Amino acid sequence: MQKIKYKYKFDDRYNPKFINGAIGGVSPQGEIIINFYLERTSLPITQTFDINKSTGIGQLSVTEPKDIENSFIRYIENGVVMNYKTAKEIHRWLGEHIKNLEKLDITK
Repeated sequence: MQKIKYKYKFDDRYNPKFINGAIGGVSPQGEIIINFYLERTSLPITQTFDINKSTGIGQLSVTEPKDIENSFIRYIENGVVMNYKTAKEIHRWLGEHIKNLEKLDITK
């Protein structure tokens, strides 16, 4: 039986990232584009507090952006572009690993 051996080389900057979502689609050239993001609540750009002469910093009076409670950030740091054949193989590979997780019953 013939064999093939792959050697894996990692760039010095290799650094896995946590993601909780993706956005993308099909390019005009027929490639699949996936941009991975981390979604989180917004952090204020600025906050203004009233000054209380006896206790120092008092109540928060202004936050920018004003709608911070309804603002979220989707931080996109990386993405991939792949052809149909590669997308099908990754789809199969992910499906296998999802089935394995479901068998372990740790998905809850």
